[in-house]
Amino acid sequence: MVFAGFSRDKRRLRPHVAGMRRVLPLLILLLMVCAALVLLHGVGWESLARHQDMLIGWVGLHPFAAPALYVAAYVLTAALSLPQAALLTVAGGLLFGAVAGCALTVFGATIGATILLFVIRSAFGKTLERHRHRIPAQLQARLARDGFSYLLALRLLPVVPFWIVNLAAALAGIRLAVFVPATLLGIVPASFILSSIGAGVSGILAQGRTPDLSVLFGPRILLPLLGLAALSLLPVLLRRRAAAQA
Repeated sequence: MVFAGFSRDKRRLRPHVAGMRRVLPLLILLLMVCAALVLLHGVGWESLARHQDMLIGWVGLHPFAAPALYVAAYVLTAALSLPQAALLTVAGGLLFGAVAGCALTVFGATIGATILLFVIRSAFGKTLERHRHRIPAQLQARLARDGFSYLLALRLLPVVPFWIVNLAAALAGIRLAVFVPATLLGIVPASFILSSIGAGVSGILAQGRTPDLSVLFGPRILLPLLGLAALSLLPVLLRRRAAAQA
């Protein structure tokens, strides 16, 4: 009798638990929006130029808190797909140097993207499942097998918006074990380029000018990134060739 009553109570709780699983991610997202409004309020090129000396000094005085705060800001930016991402990456190079700034940026962006993927799948999982049938079965099989290569190629290309890749990964059902390393590796080159720009941007900001980030889309940068993206797809091409010859 006791076990029967427990089973009935458990069945009654299931709808409430399922509802909480859908609502909780949205509450987390709402809290992140509020945190972003506080933490990133007024952040722009002008404010970075005006306060860069103070920020550099503060970073020097707080070697642990400063990187943690920067990563938190980048997590919010990546998870909410905010337009300050490029500015923050440059700021990371200015405040921490090219290498450390790149590492902190990649770390924060990967965490933010993973949180967004979790929110999308938890809050809109049923909707995604209903629309997943629109993806051809053959393509779904390829994504399940070669998802890392495809996602890495998309991450390497700065012309593909970060948030679109996140949504595509959620819709395609890319596993977390694939999503995290592909994101981590794929955003390193562009992040390092922007962090390197930031490491030498102090004089430009002091003159009241905005750094030219269009260099990221110039042929000297974009062509090597296209080459890396093509190289990441090489395992897929080799597998297809082997399957065709079998």
